[in-house]
Amino acid sequence: MYDSLLNWLIFTPCIGAVLCLLLPADKAKNIALGTTVVTLLMTLSLALAFETGMQGPQFVTTLDWIPAINVQYKIGLDGLSLPLVVLTSALSVLVVGAGWKIGKSPNVFMALYLFLMSGMYGVFCSLDMVLFYVFFEISLLPMYFLIGIWGGPRKEYAAIKFFLYTLAGSVCLLITMLGIYNVTSSADFINGNTWDMMALQSEAVQALFAPSGEYWYFARWAFWLTFIAFAIKIPVAPFHTWLPDAHVEAPTPISMILAGVLLKMGGYALMRITYPLFPDAASLFWECVATIGVFGIIYGALCAMAQTDWKKLVAYSSVSHMGYVTLGIAVLTRTGFDGAYYQMIGHGITSAMMFFLVGVVYERAHHREINKFGGLWLKWPQYGGWSMLGFFAGMGLPGLCGFIGEVMVLLGTFHAADRAGVDPTFVYILGSFAAFGVVLTAGYILWMFQRIYMGKSREEYEHFEKPNAREYAIMVTLGIAALLFGIAPLLVFNYTHATFENLMAVIGLAGS
Repeated sequence: MYDSLLNWLIFTPCIGAVLCLLLPADKAKNIALGTTVVTLLMTLSLALAFETGMQGPQFVTTLDWIPAINVQYKIGLDGLSLPLVVLTSALSVLVVGAGWKIGKSPNVFMALYLFLMSGMYGVFCSLDMVLFYVFFEISLLPMYFLIGIWGGPRKEYAAIKFFLYTLAGSVCLLITMLGIYNVTSSADFINGNTWDMMALQSEAVQALFAPSGEYWYFARWAFWLTFIAFAIKIPVAPFHTWLPDAHVEAPTPISMILAGVLLKMGGYALMRITYPLFPDAASLFWECVATIGVFGIIYGALCAMAQTDWKKLVAYSSVSHMGYVTLGIAVLTRTGFDGAYYQMIGHGITSAMMFFLVGVVYERAHHREINKFGGLWLKWPQYGGWSMLGFFAGMGLPGLCGFIGEVMVLLGTFHAADRAGVDPTFVYILGSFAAFGVVLTAGYILWMFQRIYMGKSREEYEHFEKPNAREYAIMVTLGIAALLFGIAPLLVFNYTHATFENLMAVIGLAGS
């Protein structure tokens, strides 16, 4: 029953998209909202039926797709994918609500977004690498059009830049896949499961990619190719430059889903593909990857501090926050992995809320210049209160969802000093710089909050329409989520624990 429900979850948005295109345009928003509510109910049903103690994937469907090269349509859910699927479903309802005022071809907008939903679900549910690649590409195309058609003044530039960067990452992944096929397709132990991501984590395959194995040279190159492919998606500095342009030009609902879910595909794929398939290469290059993560934390925070465009500040904050994801994975400790994953969930909530808060004001002011604001809290006290909650959650205030992931990544980084063969001095320096990123984050968030919300109210605010019930409903939902996941992390860790135990065993770090 539930394996069929998972298939329906992936393809129901496609049905909704077709209905948006076939039925009158004025019905599209209701169709899209109904579709996202249905998919959310499906997701919650799967979450309730999920057995948290099982390590392997559940609700699995396996069908032959391209038998000539052993490609299967194989999907399922485990603790690594389920929380992200829930995040996708919940945010999608809010994204459709945030796009309720879209006036330009709303039926096409909603149809493209629903196709994007299918792509996101497919990425998180795929257990076959070719199927993962197909959905990874499917998620690229709708986003290109959503930015390029409904974006701001430089929308074409931002859309093309987004497309080219992501396409470059896809080419890196494709090269690695061809190499994996060449290496494993003739092996008896993998025959018939060439692209199965669980089979590729077997000891027999790991032996090929070990330092003493026949394909150690390939494993090192493949590690970096897949890392670059997914680092672009996260994005990790210096592969990040597409992100600020995409966010600034994208309409508010698309910025919400881009930051809330699409960036998480990169971190998810590192945990699903790069590190389980090439653990020895990951151990060899961990210092380099961790340094890249810390550089992203500091660089993103400094860039955010320098911005005068409110939305671009939030965009650079995502670069900084996702640097903690890269660092947490790189240090190869269980605490670091848990922290990196929770950071993805927490950032999915806070980034969507911050972009929406910016969008509420932009719809009325028609500009995002920070220095032209001031005193917003006096004009809209309720909006100011929810803004404080959203931006402070993004800052990592204890008790809110942004805190847990960051502190666990920092703890996991310092735990790496206990690993054999690791230079403790390097770890302490690395961890200190990462911790300083928290200080910088507090600096740019508080400075931004002071300039926009504090002080005397401005005369032009008198002409602004007050936030309506729809907008407050979105703010309240995200605000409650920020509080809930800030005080109850077990809502995520109950699902991830068994899967992460298995992941640590595959990587060879059980008990670390």
